[in-house]
Amino acid sequence: MRQWLGSIFFTLCLFVSVPFYGTVALLAAPLRRPWTYGVAVAWVDSMFWLLRRLCGLDYRVEGLEHLPKRSSIVLMKHSSAWETLAQIKIFPRQTWVLKRELMWVPILGWVLWVLSPIAIDRRGGGAAVQQVVDQGRERLMAGVWVMVFPEGTRMPAGQTRRYGLSGVLLASAMGLPVIPVAHNAGYYWPRRGWLKRPGTIRVVIGAPIETRGVEPRVVNEQAQRWVEDTLARIVPS
Repeated sequence: MRQWLGSIFFTLCLFVSVPFYGTVALLAAPLRRPWTYGVAVAWVDSMFWLLRRLCGLDYRVEGLEHLPKRSSIVLMKHSSAWETLAQIKIFPRQTWVLKRELMWVPILGWVLWVLSPIAIDRRGGGAAVQQVVDQGRERLMAGVWVMVFPEGTRMPAGQTRRYGLSGVLLASAMGLPVIPVAHNAGYYWPRRGWLKRPGTIRVVIGAPIETRGVEPRVVNEQAQRWVEDTLARIVPS
């Protein structure tokens, strides 16, 4: 019962926190963009503090030594709401490939607009992929990392679908590797679930996968194989 109460209270705090921190971020927007981004980082810090206190849920990161010095493209497993927060803490200043409908959400969408995500129409096919390549190139050249959930939507823990190619095509266009990331958050903070299990989420950052001179589909398959095989090794007991 205590775990349920803590989980419900955390979820309510999460919902309430969005308009509060969002308003602060928007007030900081006329100053400098890093200020707005800093508010987002502070919001994630506060949520993770509550998550530890109320739900007994923490995390640890393995493989930070694999992160390049320059801005890069990350292909991250998507099975929970947790990683949408955690990526902001784990990786350098970044932008996100996300569905454009999020831009229509009051306050949250306005903050996202200030932070210049790559907002795509997921039904756009080739046009959406080209948008990721064109806008992603601009972000990378400005020193901003590009975060991609290649599955395109949250998948239940233990499941996957074919990874989209946009992240790999962007990396190929820039002559950069992709950074694969696996985590087991879906087992602790399930998709569409209120209950958060106590424990420690494991995030594993893989070695960069080279794209130069390699067929993009081959790179994509290699990235998916690494992520899913790694996840199979870190499934909590």
